[in-house]
Amino acid sequence: MSRPARAAAPGAGRGRRTREAPERGADRTGAEFEVEVGPVAHGGHCVARHEGRVVFVRHALPGERVLARVTEGSDGSRFWRADAVRVLRADPDRVEPPCPVAKPGLCGGCDFQHAALPRQRALKAEVVAEQLRHLAGLDVPVRVEEVPLPQGAPAPEHPGLRWRTRTQFAVDAEGRTGLRGHRSHDVVPLRDCPISTRAVAGSGVLDQRFGNVETVEVAAGSDGGDPLVVVTPSEGARAHLPKLPGASVAVRTPEGVHRVSGRTWVGERVPVRGRELAFRVSGAGFWQVHAGAGAALTEAVLQALEPRPGERAVDLYAGAGLFTAVLADAVGADGSVLAVEGEARAVRDARRSLHGAEQVELWEGRVEEALADPELAGPGVDLVVLDPPRSGAGREAVRGIAALRPRAVAYVACDPAALARDLAVFAEHGYALEGLRAFDLFPMTHHVECVARLVPTS
Repeated sequence: MSRPARAAAPGAGRGRRTREAPERGADRTGAEFEVEVGPVAHGGHCVARHEGRVVFVRHALPGERVLARVTEGSDGSRFWRADAVRVLRADPDRVEPPCPVAKPGLCGGCDFQHAALPRQRALKAEVVAEQLRHLAGLDVPVRVEEVPLPQGAPAPEHPGLRWRTRTQFAVDAEGRTGLRGHRSHDVVPLRDCPISTRAVAGSGVLDQRFGNVETVEVAAGSDGGDPLVVVTPSEGARAHLPKLPGASVAVRTPEGVHRVSGRTWVGERVPVRGRELAFRVSGAGFWQVHAGAGAALTEAVLQALEPRPGERAVDLYAGAGLFTAVLADAVGADGSVLAVEGEARAVRDARRSLHGAEQVELWEGRVEEALADPELAGPGVDLVVLDPPRSGAGREAVRGIAALRPRAVAYVACDPAALARDLAVFAEHGYALEGLRAFDLFPMTHHVECVARLVPTS
């Protein structure tokens, strides 16, 4: 399946502004007022109140007093959105953003560059814990772990930068690449994106202009090969591409990804308990974007499942086969792993990467349909790992997983609200949360990755 929301940087997609409902009354966009900033909320902002109305304030920290400028809202709105355009009383953890466009009214790609990294992780931990309480009725202590860059990676200019190996840039009317403003169509042109790796930022796409192009995706694999640039043309138009001598180039159309120069895939290498596993990912397809994510998440999944030789495991939303490969190695030749993935390109990648693992079987199709297939449950299932899209697995998939009665489930989640909703459904079907780890795989943004261990209650 495709996971564009996770492959693209926040603020990098189409940026369509959505309003909650038709609004009445005067538009208050641009209005300014002083507020006391309250707790952090899911979505990269904090909660404040002005004359009884809830205001979601970006670029602020809890406990600060700021001058807020409304960015969305009218007299008829249930709540307003605003930016902190001046800090009147600063929190001790406030810092100067290392990126010059990570400020109100500019790039929407980062949410927390104005906070020291330990405070960023503390804020994310608060959000995860609150979502679990509110949506799943779980009171769980949460600590967000720092994830180091791989050994040998160049040190960033500032902590928390140069971790992103995949970034999707938007293109403005003049052909310049950049990221969109928060909840906006406007493109902020960039000469650098400091959270992107040097291979991504230095691929040439930020120095050139594109014609008839909607987005430019850049993926830099860990195998040392050239970065891959995948261009999506404007609808009905033929793209005009600049020369990018240091990158492979491809064009994405409704029919697929087509080679222009170089290769149409990138290679990934992941160290796992003394071994190095190799993968290929086609056409800037889904892969965890933090350079250290593969090692961190595979270890977390292994700890959550504790696979044993001879067991049968199922990998749902398997992508290019990262967790499939790790589980295949753990259960050995006497065990088996069934991987289910809905995107044909990802299945092809997994098949190439796992061709020597005879204990692996790959199914292409929707997870819900696979879970309903009697053949899947027939031999019995010991372990399940799932890494669904940002929207979560959903009630039907959770019910199907619980029906398999695995002895342990590892749920990899990039959205704490979706995770919490699904944990509540697991509880309805006899599975309880036994452990949770949270990882800061998206420094400077509000995003956080969790790995939950679930076990049957009886």
